[in-house]
Amino acid sequence: MMSTMSQFDAAPGRGNIMTWWRRLRPLPGGAWLFSLLLGRIAPYSGSIGARIDEIQPGFARVTLRDRRRVRNHLDSIHAIALVNLGEIATGLAVLSTISADMRGIVLSIHADYLKKARGRLTATARFELPAPLENNTPCEVEAELCDEHDEIVTRVRATWLIGYRAA
Repeated sequence: MMSTMSQFDAAPGRGNIMTWWRRLRPLPGGAWLFSLLLGRIAPYSGSIGARIDEIQPGFARVTLRDRRRVRNHLDSIHAIALVNLGEIATGLAVLSTISADMRGIVLSIHADYLKKARGRLTATARFELPAPLENNTPCEVEAELCDEHDEIVTRVRATWLIGYRAA
């Protein structure tokens, strides 16, 4: 498993995220395994136990089960767990579009909490790589987090800095 993880971690970007997603997704429990590997590579993101449901170039859908470990004292999902879920969705949407010689990192993140978040949540994010892309281009990506009634509970806007890896 460690050799698989180091290969998975070797070059974030389309050549990697999409390759591993397409390789694991069709297997029984493949989406779960991909989610687990992603959580091992980014441990803090993995702390909420989100499940990756779908990744396509420029699109990600991620779900979060409502359980005690992600709740706050108001009996709803904690604000930072919501931001974390939004960051995962925006990150996968971004990383699924960039090439292996590129990288992305969050510069800023903002959340609008529209209603208490309870029950299973689904975060979706869409991203289109700007053309032409100059090195170190800030790109804003939005994730909508919806509850089981398809009502938006939170909007997360992340600004990702996209650039080329140093040679």
